[in-house]
Amino acid sequence: MDWSRTFADVLPPLMHDPVMYAVPFFLLLLAIEWAAARKLAHEEDRVERPPAGAYSKPDAWTSVSMGAVSVLTSGVLNFIALLGYAALYAYVAPWQLPANAWYTWVIAIVGVDLMYYVYHRIAHRVRLIWATHQAHHSSQYFNFATALRQKWNISGDVFLRAVLPLLGVPPWMVFASFSINLIYQFWIHTERIEKLWAPIEFIFNTPSHHRVHHGMDQQYLDKNYGGIFILWDRLFGTFQPETVRPHYGLTKQVDTYNIWTLQTYEYMAILRDVRRARRWRDKLGYAFGPPGWEPAERRVPDDARRGQELPA
Repeated sequence: MDWSRTFADVLPPLMHDPVMYAVPFFLLLLAIEWAAARKLAHEEDRVERPPAGAYSKPDAWTSVSMGAVSVLTSGVLNFIALLGYAALYAYVAPWQLPANAWYTWVIAIVGVDLMYYVYHRIAHRVRLIWATHQAHHSSQYFNFATALRQKWNISGDVFLRAVLPLLGVPPWMVFASFSINLIYQFWIHTERIEKLWAPIEFIFNTPSHHRVHHGMDQQYLDKNYGGIFILWDRLFGTFQPETVRPHYGLTKQVDTYNIWTLQTYEYMAILRDVRRARRWRDKLGYAFGPPGWEPAERRVPDDARRGQELPA
């Protein structure tokens, strides 16, 4: 058997990320929503927080800038991951699913979304991984620009998705399915779309469901992790319907537009906490416990700790 040819055959002829082809449409929709926000601004009630669908120029440009850097960093990591997936698929997987079969695409898309749910849930419950993900939640606005406010380190996603080539899914299909997942999630970052037809709201992640996920309100924390499908949240007990308009951002806001600070702030906070902790169990708790974890003697009631930054 020609092992070198087997390895080469599992790589796609063109390693172009489908997300790149979607970028012009992302920017077009962003521009339309931004223009609509400016036109409708006078119709909104003036409140202490941004009105629904609002844009802030510094905030939006910060999100776009973070997205541009993410395209570069994720491109490099995805390329390395694809080589690893190819090796798993060619030499380790007990079988190889046909790339021209419809059910392989179903397994790939559903499997990637399930792995996304698992990683996303872990990212909200393990502080060291939350440090990577929190930048996406750092905007106090919720619009199409927020969708572009992406993390720069995708290593956690990469490891979880390795399950799929081990199950015989062609690596390029795993890569394409993840891109489809990201493209789908762009349109759900908006306040301009109300709740949709009930069957759609039951099965799929929608703007209403994702507004909940970005909410910093106590009833919305750590809910609605799904990418394309909200069924995972319904199955695993993390679903929360939208009942009131959420407050967006972090429970402790990082008031800066510096993209480096937004990406690294939580890592620095972890480092400070670990350094000042005297016991090893406390050091491990600060790194691998949930966000906001404190030793028992320093702990305050959960409602006070996680909701202290919420406006009245």
